[in-house]
Amino acid sequence: MMGNCINNAIIVRGAGDISTGVVQKLYRAGFKVLVLDLEKPLTIRRTVALSTAITNGVYTVEDMTGVLIKNVSQCEEIWAQNKIPVLIDKNCESAKILKPDILIDCIIAKKNLGTNKNLAPITIALGPGFEAPCDVDAVIETMRGHSLGKVIFDGKALPNTNTPGILGGETFKRVVHAPYEGHIRHLKEIGQRASLGETLFYIDDKEVKSPLDGTLRGLIENKMYVKAGLKIADVDPRPENEVDCFTISDKARALGGAVLETVLYLKRIKNI
Repeated sequence: MMGNCINNAIIVRGAGDISTGVVQKLYRAGFKVLVLDLEKPLTIRRTVALSTAITNGVYTVEDMTGVLIKNVSQCEEIWAQNKIPVLIDKNCESAKILKPDILIDCIIAKKNLGTNKNLAPITIALGPGFEAPCDVDAVIETMRGHSLGKVIFDGKALPNTNTPGILGGETFKRVVHAPYEGHIRHLKEIGQRASLGETLFYIDDKEVKSPLDGTLRGLIENKMYVKAGLKIADVDPRPENEVDCFTISDKARALGGAVLETVLYLKRIKNI
């Protein structure tokens, strides 16, 4: 069965929090989704990301359970359990085996890491770094604002501004980038409150402190080796009762809806 296109099979590259919102829409619509990510995912919003299945073996986000698999041949078994197979596959080699109808790039790397129209009959990508219809059939706008979720069939998403979205009036200040190279050692966990200047974690033996008062909304996996400059944490300055660290975000749900719309439209147009 793996030698031919599997009806309703979709490969999603990337298993972070945005990707997980996309996967939920596809999963609920009845598609067979295989999710790919790195051996050591760089996700910081781990509590709402299927990439956590790579470190935990199994992980549930809302109504979906991701299960780490070793190879593509295990997909059917996991789909039969109404779960989501998650596979370590940096270079999307599994597309050659599974031959999906649809491939979606949800890596959100702000650049193209190898996704192209030869990977599947229908290809979709989120955010900057892609141009439709050259690289993929459609590009989805990921920048917050009026155009969030816009489907682009001819052209590119808005360029990366390198400015984090505004939360509680803060942009750059709320995002923590690794000031040093080394291994992370957690002191606080996602969902906990932190005060300005309070130590959040160590990189090797060096403290990294909170840039403001707020809730630790995202934090890269414990013991992860990080390079200086990598985004590793997010402190949300909003009041505690306005922060939800354990359910899919509004942005991820909006992008998931845009992807599902695009999938259904392109399947109809291409008669797939």
